[in-house]
Amino acid sequence: MSDVASHGTLERARSAAAVSDWHEAFDLLVGADADNPLAPNDLALLGEVAYAAGSLDTTIEAWERAHAAYMQSGEVVAAAGAAVRVAMHLLFDTALMAPVRGWLARAERLLEGQEEAPAHAWFAAVRANERMLTGDLTGARGWARAAIEIGSRRDLAASAIGGVAEGRLLILDGHVQQGLALLDQAGVAAVSGDLDPLSTGVVYCELVCALQGLAQYDLAEEWTEAMERWCQTNAVGSVHGRCRVHRAEILRLRGSCGEAERQALMACEELRPYLRRELGWPLNELGRIRLHKADIEGAEEALLAAHRAGWDPQPGLALVRLAQGAAATAAESIRDALERPVRVPSKERPPSTDLQRAPLLEAQVEIEIAAGDMGRARSAADELALVAARYDNKALVAGAILARGRVRLADGDAAGAEECVSEAVRLWNEVGAPYEAARARMDLAKVHAVRGSEHRAFLELEAARTILDGIAAAPSLSPPEHAERQHAADEQPAESVNVFRRDGDYWTVSFDGRTVRLRDLKGMRYLARLLAESGREYHVLDLVAAEARRDPRADSSQCATLPHSALGDAGELLDARAKDAYRRRLTEIEDDIDQARAIGDAERLAQADAERDFLVRELARAFGLGGRDRRAASASERARAAVTRAIRQAMARIGEHDPPLGEHLSHAIHTGTYCAYRPDPRAPAWWQS
Repeated sequence: MSDVASHGTLERARSAAAVSDWHEAFDLLVGADADNPLAPNDLALLGEVAYAAGSLDTTIEAWERAHAAYMQSGEVVAAAGAAVRVAMHLLFDTALMAPVRGWLARAERLLEGQEEAPAHAWFAAVRANERMLTGDLTGARGWARAAIEIGSRRDLAASAIGGVAEGRLLILDGHVQQGLALLDQAGVAAVSGDLDPLSTGVVYCELVCALQGLAQYDLAEEWTEAMERWCQTNAVGSVHGRCRVHRAEILRLRGSCGEAERQALMACEELRPYLRRELGWPLNELGRIRLHKADIEGAEEALLAAHRAGWDPQPGLALVRLAQGAAATAAESIRDALERPVRVPSKERPPSTDLQRAPLLEAQVEIEIAAGDMGRARSAADELALVAARYDNKALVAGAILARGRVRLADGDAAGAEECVSEAVRLWNEVGAPYEAARARMDLAKVHAVRGSEHRAFLELEAARTILDGIAAAPSLSPPEHAERQHAADEQPAESVNVFRRDGDYWTVSFDGRTVRLRDLKGMRYLARLLAESGREYHVLDLVAAEARRDPRADSSQCATLPHSALGDAGELLDARAKDAYRRRLTEIEDDIDQARAIGDAERLAQADAERDFLVRELARAFGLGGRDRRAASASERARAAVTRAIRQAMARIGEHDPPLGEHLSHAIHTGTYCAYRPDPRAPAWWQS
């Protein structure tokens, strides 16, 4: 390609990125880079665009190349900034701490003695989170404060991320109200719109993770809703999938486990192109949801997949063993989890903290009572009560009081048990957690039976069973807003309903009182499917497959090879580029292991060893939920490009004939790996035939 043509391609890519057309910008930049290696600044742009377009490996590789190019040209601070970006993506998306430490060490050496710049603020923000997620809370505090102070002068996004870290550290130290106030300030920064999309998404996600880990469910729900509203038009990279996990957690708490399971499954698929070890997070949540639904086999499947991803599946897996009738195995499992905790860098419950132990202790009380070890059950209940008192929120207190009631009942103190369990039922109802309240009511039924009140025992047991059976039987649902809109459409007069109807080779389209007829295009058929189910997200592979199945000209063998899973399927994950990236990470981990040995840091060595084992397993066998091969983005990427192009062509044609409708669709139709129609809730529904 000539220099003039290459320059034109880059200008088009920059223009596409400026209007958040990430996939177009990504395609143009990759094409330009294939013809002539990109300059450092354009590599940095590729790093940003690739993340938004769903290619984490390209993102990290681009920033690595930018770092090397800046070093070669003598731009030391820019090279340090690129190194920090590599560390940031490794931290937030792979949860591999050893490579993060290596890249931060490079950045630190380069920044030493340099005039203060935004790279200093970002270095401090990433270092604070790295220290916190490896359990070094003392080391994290100074870096969080530095991120806030330097960021306030140089980069507000780094300051906001540092503020979230400082708020979390205060909470973990027991200064809950002070920490919550800082989290609120960081949330306001995200809502203000002053931060870039990636930083805004990070702040939102870290904020909700902090509140979920603290069991501040009302606040977590409020910020999850704010994050969802923002995600509808602004989410980039892994943020949308992370938001789904948060929504699944809230839905599980509220007893809507069918929809929670659907959200968790979609999150797993959306996050596969981004997450490595941290894919265990949505898998673990999926296991918890299935436990609530009494789907023990499905819960075990998800939790074992989380474990294979390098995540800690406890206490869920111990509770699965208990449900399977293996109380002794469950007891051994939960004891091991408490005595030798896995140092997984969980954002919700950082390692080496009381919040990490709380759910383990709550499960241990139930398990040890079933296994007949009352000494351990009492000890766990006592420690849980101390944790609840330290953080003083209703959900933690409810769990601790229920644990105490269970111990008292097992010890023969029925009167004391009734007092505790009744209070736990009340608190869980106030929290708005029907599953937990129903489980507590089953314990209350046991208490009443022991005390000779069979009538009260029967009432509590029937109430609990009704709730639990309802949760277990709940099917996966379409988005609630779709059901509401469909109901509204059924009651609207015909003239208030828009029309998108195919008549042979033409489409009749009526919108806001205007009607046009347009020749058939493939993109019109994709649009029709999206308009038919407002709010529902279709994977591009499912749109392609559905179109192939309905097209009589399609080769039946081609249809047979298309994926039918709602989550898509696109070939082996670990292509040559991914394998090369994994090998680079392995080299970095080996360096970290050598350093840990040299300074005698046993905990760091154990963590790096675990990360090395994980990557070796990944290279040896790409896996997915249930032991299936993980699948890659290659076919998905081709389908995404084709579907997006077809939909844009159709919307452009519609806009030529009906500009208001064209404008409406440009705002309400969302394309990408998942496509959806998300209009203003007040917009009339569409009628099709």
